[in-house]
Amino acid sequence: IDVFLARSLLEKLYLFQYPIRPASMTYDDVTHLSAKIKPKQQKVELEMAIDTLNPNYCRSKGEQIALNVDGTCTDETSTYSSKLMDKQTFCSSQAASNVSRYAAAVYKKGELHLTPLHGILQLRPSFTYLDKADAKHREREAANEGGDSSQDEAEDDVKQITVRFSRPETEQARQRRVQSYEFLQKRQAEEHWVHLHYYGLKDSRSEHERQYLFSQGHGLAENTELIKSPSEYLMMLMPPSVEEENDKPVAPSNVLSMAQLRTLPLADQIKILMKNVKVMPFANLMSLLGSGTDSTAVLRCIQQVAMLVQGNWVVKSDVLYPKDSSSPHSGVPAEVLCRGRDFVMWKFTQDRWVVRKEVAAVTKLCPEDVKDFLEHMSVARINKGWEFMLPYDEDFVKKHPDIVQRQHMLWMGIQAKLEKVYNLLKEHLTPKKQEAQSAHPLLISGEQRVSMAKAKVKQNYGQLEKEFQKQKAEMKSNDTSTKMDISNIRIKEEPVSDEEPMDTSVYEGMNNGVVNGLHAEEDSMDSLNGHLPGGCVDRVAQELKAFVSSTFKKQFVLTLSELKRLFNLHLASLPPGHMLFSGISDKMLQDMVLDTGCKQILVPFPPQTAASPDELKVYALWEAGDTYDQHRQVLLEIFSKNYRVRRNVIQSQLSQECGEDLNKQEVDRVLK
Repeated sequence: IDVFLARSLLEKLYLFQYPIRPASMTYDDVTHLSAKIKPKQQKVELEMAIDTLNPNYCRSKGEQIALNVDGTCTDETSTYSSKLMDKQTFCSSQAASNVSRYAAAVYKKGELHLTPLHGILQLRPSFTYLDKADAKHREREAANEGGDSSQDEAEDDVKQITVRFSRPETEQARQRRVQSYEFLQKRQAEEHWVHLHYYGLKDSRSEHERQYLFSQGHGLAENTELIKSPSEYLMMLMPPSVEEENDKPVAPSNVLSMAQLRTLPLADQIKILMKNVKVMPFANLMSLLGSGTDSTAVLRCIQQVAMLVQGNWVVKSDVLYPKDSSSPHSGVPAEVLCRGRDFVMWKFTQDRWVVRKEVAAVTKLCPEDVKDFLEHMSVARINKGWEFMLPYDEDFVKKHPDIVQRQHMLWMGIQAKLEKVYNLLKEHLTPKKQEAQSAHPLLISGEQRVSMAKAKVKQNYGQLEKEFQKQKAEMKSNDTSTKMDISNIRIKEEPVSDEEPMDTSVYEGMNNGVVNGLHAEEDSMDSLNGHLPGGCVDRVAQELKAFVSSTFKKQFVLTLSELKRLFNLHLASLPPGHMLFSGISDKMLQDMVLDTGCKQILVPFPPQTAASPDELKVYALWEAGDTYDQHRQVLLEIFSKNYRVRRNVIQSQLSQECGEDLNKQEVDRVLK
């Protein structure tokens, strides 16, 4: 069994050990009301709802506990606003001080993927509400005795107070105070809680995060040092005796010779080179690594520390600004710097020119930080802005289309994050036209375009010829016909529509025709108007139908925008060359949604809404085959008449249409 080490969730993955519950109830069924964590202490508090409708729940006891804790009055500070103990808090404690020996393992297709655990936490019920009940009891007793005590206090004589000044604290006394239990408790209490959001087991975000349990580079990038021959592996297990070396001159701490560099593992060599150079073509990187280096291994390693921009590799922001570091100019934390630099890199994937003022206006960072970002990867041009440092590397793009495709998917994810963080407008997303670009030597000439198109036609013709010969052989063996029948070879037809094709192709068309190294005109022949055999068309439809069916069985209701986002995530998880990369348009996706038993819900959104057209198209699964089909259909009919409805109106209409009174939890389940 091959064992891979997954590092995507390194220092992020915790194991929670919950108390034993009845076998009929899993923690996926439990409603998580809130969750918060103190990262430094690795302390977690979870608040979970208690099923008050369960026959084993004692309602009178729950009411008594709520009365003892909150009293008769209810306000915002009440622990149980429903006057019933309907939730329970769990507090964590560390199960083991050293968790370096533990890992989470996932077994899939003969491969074992391990992710080291950052902490193991045991969650136990917290009874702080009992302390609150005791405090309420003492307050009531004090209030009852308040009348007598107030009269006595009025009759007390004035007492003399002696003022003393504390002595200066010695170093020994300070160390004792710092090591005391009271001081440690105070330090722990000072750390602020970080509130978390809980996603269920079947949520799309949970499924997306769960993919990080698998090694992204299949262990080849991180574990290059483990790919050894038997003799080298034996040498690692039993190294020979090391002879004393002569004293060598000591180089400066920030200088590493090429001889020293080549003694390091391949992944470390690439990381050090990219961190120092910051922008490099792949050919230059191979020349620096020396002859005999496997280009496939280099490609796997480079993707861990760099991103592809216009066919060249640019070092990742988190490599230059590691965690817990800050800006030397403004003191801004590393997380904010990484976001700002990612924005600059993303802008260069769209255009060769970037304006410094625009970057500063979007990122809100100081001019010195923005200048550092731009100097890493571009050159200033008078009256024009900042131009990307290196020319577009067309050779690399032609040789490695699968790498370009994967990098494009990563940039789509980064773009989605940047849009949320910076609230990017359309003028930020659309690259600006530059007059100088029209005559830029990077644009491909007409002769080159014609030669590329001819090459692609020959490639497509070869594929069609093979398919045709295969069908011809089958027809001869069956003696069904002696004539050529090419009815099964048909061109994929797209309906004429105003809608643009869905953004699932490997590359987009930009102003200068370049996106991370491919020209949209070159790829459009294969992606949208390519020739597919009839069997391939059917298989593509089956794959698309399987994706749509499984997605709506989990989500029930989706906008077209969200469905396209989930489809892009699904494409990113597929291997290169999969049939779904042949090009799926919005029209095909919407038709497939309707074919799988879903309906479009015409929600009357207000005309002044800022939502995009794709966000206004709502699709819902009409029949899921469960007990809530009728309730869901009534609810969807309600929302087809108004986009905002009060809860009591929904509950009354559900009861009226379905002929039964639904309680609060059942209505919540339908709404969810």
